[in-house]
Amino acid sequence: MPGINRVHQIGARVEDFAATRSFYETTLGATFIAFYEPPGLLFFDFSGTRLLFEKDNDPAMLYFWVDDIDVTYQDLKDKGVVFDSEPHLIHNDADATFGEEPAEEWMAFFKDPGGNTLAIATRKR
Repeated sequence: MPGINRVHQIGARVEDFAATRSFYETTLGATFIAFYEPPGLLFFDFSGTRLLFEKDNDPAMLYFWVDDIDVTYQDLKDKGVVFDSEPHLIHNDADATFGEEPAEEWMAFFKDPGGNTLAIATRKR
């Protein structure tokens, strides 16, 4: 059926291409797709959603789903990621507005080398 059915690509800012490639590929585990210089475009894949990094983009907010926020938080900290906060409750979705069942939404925020705000997110029952 015609229409919009999924997010294809998200654009974000980059300041240092090498640091950003290392961070997303090594630290976060994204699949590197391509780097074009010029004009300065860096692409990754996250389970079918492309991330595009350009110098002229505005900072973005990217939220990554994780199955176990506590394990992922510790794993990323062990890899040198500095978080703005520990995993914490963002929203009590008691009426299941954002899921099939009532649950709490938990997140923890950090930044990438380009200053984009990133979050790991999950739902806890």
